Amino acid sequence: MTPGKPGRRLRSVGRVSIAVAIIEDDAPAREILAQWLRRADGFRCVGEYESAESALREMPGVKPDVVLVDINLPGLNGIECVRRLKAQLPEAQFVMLTVYEDADHIFDALKAGATGYLLKQTTRQELLAAVRQVHAGGSPMTSNIARKVVQSFQQKPGGTTAASGESPETAELSPREREVLDLLARGYLYKEIADTLNISLPTVNTYIRRIYEKLHVRSRWQAVARYAHWVPGPGPGPRGPAGGGGSKS
Repeated sequence: MTPGKPGRRLRSVGRVSIAVAIIEDDAPAREILAQWLRRADGFRCVGEYESAESALREMPGVKPDVVLVDINLPGLNGIECVRRLKAQLPEAQFVMLTVYEDADHIFDALKAGATGYLLKQTTRQELLAAVRQVHAGGSPMTSNIARKVVQSFQQKPGGTTAASGESPETAELSPREREVLDLLARGYLYKEIADTLNISLPTVNTYIRRIYEKLHVRSRWQAVARYAHWVPGPGPGPRGPAGGGGSKS
C-alpha cells in the first residue's frame, strides 16, 4: 500500500485557500483530480490516498478542509472510511465522488457523515464549484442525486412516540431549534438562516450544535435524515434542485 502523497501548497494572497484531500484507488483518476486542484486558484491538494486504510492512518495529521472520497475502494469501502474519519476530523467536509447513484449508497454515505454527493461524470468546473460550496457551508449534489434525497422526504414519517407523534430525540428540540432544523432541511446556508430568523450567525451555530447533540448526529444530512422521519405530512420543500445549504459539522 502506497502512503498518502502530500499535496503541493499554493500561495493564496488575500483569500482563503481550501485544503483538499483525495481518497481514490484509481491512480489516473486520482492524479487528474489532484491536477485540477493544483491548477486552480484558491485550492491546495494536501493529500492523495489510494485506500481507506492509508487515509485513516495519515489524514488526521493533515487536517484537510474538504475530502473527496470514492466509495468502491479496495479493502474498507469509502462510506465506512467517512464514518471513521468523521469521528477523527469533525470539522472536515466529506464529498463522495462515485459512480453509484442508487438510494442505498446515497443515504448510507449521508448517514455516515458525508456532506455532498457527486457522480464521477462531474466536470472540472462543477467539481471546483462544489468544493467551494461545501467549504462555504453548502451541501453540493449532482442534480439527480438531490432529487432522490428530496423524494425521500415525501415518504410517510417513520417510528414515533405514541404520545407526541415524534421520536424521543426530536421531542427534545425547542421551538427555535425546530425552526432552524426546518430551514437546514430546506437547503438554507447558515447566514441565510440567521437572516431569515433575525438572529446572529454565532447564535445559529449554537442552535446547530444543540440540534446535533440532541439528535446524536455529526452532520447536516444526518440531522435532515432524522427530520425526514418525523416531519408531519410531506417532507420539507427544497429551495432548489441541488439542496444548497449545509453546515461545517
